[in-house]
Formats: sequence, C-alpha cells, structure tokens
Amino acid sequence: MIWKIRGAYTILLFAACMQRESTKSSLVSSSYLIDAEELLSIAKVETTRILDFRKKEAYKKEHIAGAVNIWRTDIEDSSYVYKGMMASPAQIESVFGNLGIKTNDVLVIYDDNGLCDASRLWWILQNYNYINVKLLQGGIHAWKTNGGDVTQENPPIEKTTFKLTRDPELRYNVSKGEVLKALDHQTVILDTRTTDEFEGKYQKKGASKAGRIQNSVNIDWAEAIYYNGDRRFKSVEELEKTYSRLNISKDDPLVVYCHSGVRSAHTFFVLTQLLGYKNVKNYDGSWTEWSYFDDLPFQKDTLRKHKIK
Repeated sequence: MIWKIRGAYTILLFAACMQRESTKSSLVSSSYLIDAEELLSIAKVETTRILDFRKKEAYKKEHIAGAVNIWRTDIEDSSYVYKGMMASPAQIESVFGNLGIKTNDVLVIYDDNGLCDASRLWWILQNYNYINVKLLQGGIHAWKTNGGDVTQENPPIEKTTFKLTRDPELRYNVSKGEVLKALDHQTVILDTRTTDEFEGKYQKKGASKAGRIQNSVNIDWAEAIYYNGDRRFKSVEELEKTYSRLNISKDDPLVVYCHSGVRSAHTFFVLTQLLGYKNVKNYDGSWTEWSYFDDLPFQKDTLRKHKIK
C-alpha cells in the first residue's frame, strides 16, 4: 500500500560525524527510501537497476557505476500541445525495456536535486502500480561520500521486455476538470513553486501566462529539504511544522501542483510517505496546462512578467 510507512532505517555510528542537518534528516523513514550504505550492499545484485535521473550532460560527466540514464523528456507524453504530461504505460514499458530493465527488477532512482526529479518518476510508477522503487537519499553526493564508485563509462545494455500492471484509475493524479470541481468543494490547492512564480512575478518557460490557480496556497517544495546543504529531507518535526501551515487534518482532501507536476510530485512524496497524509493527489498538468486555457480561473499579484528558464 502506498500509505504504509515502515520503520526507520538503523542509524549507523558514522552518522555522529555528519553535519547536524544531515543527522536530523536521517530521522525520516519510508519503505521507498534507501541510504547510500544500503545501496552499496545491493548495487551489484542482479535484480537491482540503478537509474540516474539527470540531464545527459551530468550523466556523461560522472554517474554511479552501472547506472543507466533517464530524463524527464523520456517519460513525457509529447502528443499534448504543452509539455510535461506523464507518459503512457506503453511508453514507460518501451523506455524501460530499451534500458534493459526487467519487470521484477528493483529500481533505485537518484538525482542531484534533493530527489525532486526522482520523485516524479516514482509518482508516475505509483500511478501504474509499479512499486519496486527506491529513492536514494542524498543522491550521487551521498554515494560518493560513502565511497561508492562513479564512472563515465556507459554500462552494457541488453534490451528486455518490461511490463506494467496497468491502473486506468490513475488514483494519485487529478485532471484539470477535477481541479476545477475541487475549487467549489473548498479542497485545499497547494502550489509548490517558488513565491515569485506563485505571485505571478515570474513566468517559467512552458507556461502560457504568469500566475496561480485561483485560491491556491503556497509552500515551496524546497522547504522540505536542506536545500542549501546536503539536500536530504528535513526531520519529521521540521516537516510537520512546515505543512501545519495548511491548517488541515491528514485526512482532508489536498491537491498539489507546480509548473509541470515535478516539484509537486516531490511534495506528494513528503506528505504521503513521510508525514502520513491520506488524501493527496498531484495535478499532472499543473500550471503549464492550467495557464494554457483562458477560461480556467487564475490569479496573480503583479503585472510584471519576466521569463526564466
């Protein structure tokens, strides 16, 4: 079950030597998280497949030995007029099969951005009922710090047949129509972008206009990690304090969104897997889709408009 949270990983003795914020972040626990020490022990197991979820340029510079590369564009449905929508099951099957991933493999996904990008792939796979997934706490930095091998060499790939158990309900996603209905039912809509994006001061590439979904509230996704430190998750106590600003119970309905469903997938992970919120959904289309349609209600606090990458 996606809502089930298992016991905390054992804190090893070396943790006492780590910086204070890293020690605190080790307090969070989820069956979907894996630390570098544990990955070191299973990295060479035949059924372990490590996915480097970064741009190809970063992968070519260095990556975990044996890791294959995947990026956002590989898991997007390009049939839409706007970008960022999640790929179909058939597309995921094709991508994974071409990477040599087998149906029963355990996927360990890492990035260098506090698991923001890796969480997007995790969330898509959750929608398709594929749960053999782990996210590497601390990313490639933690791997290197713990003596893990990195390389510039691409591993040999032998194509396979990968199959998903299809889940047509997409129970962790909401459509723009469902978000529109949620506005009338006083569901909290959480915008996980930066404050400047939320207020309409900046328009990120891909959006049709600046602003936010009407009556949404803002908590930047990056508040959940030590963004200016090791980019690991903050402690449960700190996370609880941050999201208490929502003023809702953990059973209340909540919709999260961002620019294209990536940062909000990270917040979805935090809320459901680390804090135990029971009724959270991620709006896949997010602001990129919402801003495309002029008849959907939106707000912004400024007329100033600058584009950022």
